[in-house]
Amino acid sequence: MGEVAAEIANSTLDDNAVFTEPTHVVIVFTTGSIADEFTAEEAAAARDANPLDGWLPITESRGGSTASAVFHLLCSGLGIQALMLPVAFASLGWVWGIITLSIGFLWQLYTIWALVELHESVPGTRYSRFLDLSIAAFGRRLGKLLALFPVMYLSGGTCVMLIINGGGAMEDLFKTMCGGDGAACGIKPLDGVEWFLLFTCIAIVIAQLPNLNSIATVSLFGAIAAVGYGALIWILSVTKGRPEGVSYEPLIEAKSVEARIGSVLNAIGIIALSFRGHNLVLEIQGTLPLTPKCSSGTLPSTPKCSSKESMWRAVIIAYSLIALCLYSLAIGGFWAYGSKIPNGGLYVAFPQFHGHDTPKLVMGLTYLLIVASCLSAFQIYAMPVFDTLELRYTSIRNCRCSRRARTFLRVFFGCLAFFLAVALPFLGSLAPLIGGMTSTLTFVLPCFMWLMIKRPRRKSGKWWLNVGLGWLGVVLWAVMVAAAIWVLVDRGINANFFDP
Repeated sequence: MGEVAAEIANSTLDDNAVFTEPTHVVIVFTTGSIADEFTAEEAAAARDANPLDGWLPITESRGGSTASAVFHLLCSGLGIQALMLPVAFASLGWVWGIITLSIGFLWQLYTIWALVELHESVPGTRYSRFLDLSIAAFGRRLGKLLALFPVMYLSGGTCVMLIINGGGAMEDLFKTMCGGDGAACGIKPLDGVEWFLLFTCIAIVIAQLPNLNSIATVSLFGAIAAVGYGALIWILSVTKGRPEGVSYEPLIEAKSVEARIGSVLNAIGIIALSFRGHNLVLEIQGTLPLTPKCSSGTLPSTPKCSSKESMWRAVIIAYSLIALCLYSLAIGGFWAYGSKIPNGGLYVAFPQFHGHDTPKLVMGLTYLLIVASCLSAFQIYAMPVFDTLELRYTSIRNCRCSRRARTFLRVFFGCLAFFLAVALPFLGSLAPLIGGMTSTLTFVLPCFMWLMIKRPRRKSGKWWLNVGLGWLGVVLWAVMVAAAIWVLVDRGINANFFDP
């Protein structure tokens, strides 16, 4: 925290206030707690200081609702990473697996609550982008240093991974329905690059929807698809019985102390990476209007007119469903396969053990739902990138992005993501390492941002809670990076550049 304090001290203008100039907003916060009152003149000034917000896709429309926020949270919070949870349980066992998953879930739920509260922590200002909030908390230089890479990777990098996973699921769907050579359908099969290209083209077409609020229906289909394929996989795995010789003893394959430690660290990393979407919480809340009793749903917000009640209600609904899915996949998957669960998780285990006795249509439906989930998630994870690209355009041209320019920018990003997916098809093997490096966005930064903006009384309960969780998150970050490096050294990596 010494660097944080130094950064804030260097930017202090007087004893009472600190003024910074983030990309989208003007931030004013006092050295004590934030004032509860905000005059109409100050509110108007705050609104006029943010003309670009009405031009950018994240904040262009604030006509969202609790239901749309639920759809976005489910679509962004549930992903194929959840299918890896039984692998973590195979290393930790029943007791420690459930304990670790529960602690991680409650921890990330608290950091989401902190982000929801911080969204309107300064009267008259809505922090609708994670980077803006980081700059408000730590200053421009340190805020960008801490948040820029995690935000960009968790947006653009996730889109690249979605192309790899979605294109792979398309190929598995084709093989399931038409056979490996396509003879059953009379169609020549595509190669890996062509499947990636097909997925990217569909994703770019859907991406022409103008703003984050306009893709609520897409997120609804994505949420249904994510819940659907997860339920299909764990229910079928449980009902079809367990393979012979299943054991539930933890670390059964570890042959040395070093290997056991590495397996435990890797399991903790898998559980931590199953929690996703924190980089989109502020953006999703930014689509919500203020409370119904307020006359307008646009900026500015005040303590009496905020969006946090609607957003927190959406979080409770969405994360209740997410918890149900995560625990079902973890417990059901581990019960079904135990120590025989392969490193690829349930995505590999189910077709490997039960693909031969599962109807072709059911297998095809599973892969189809995975493709639909990836296409929908691509839209919401790409939105911060679209927002940044359009910000550069509007800053240069000083006008709203035209439809032609918006289309060009989104096609450009889709092509770039496609190129990276083709060039780095092994990116999934590096995901634990890069994901561990960006885990600060989920477990660390919200706690320290709460301290810097809310400034609770030193050594109070809230102060100790955020300091403790923040530094514990730093330890978790180190554990996840170490575990990812250990796995890469132990298993190696197939660096198949330009060979999907």
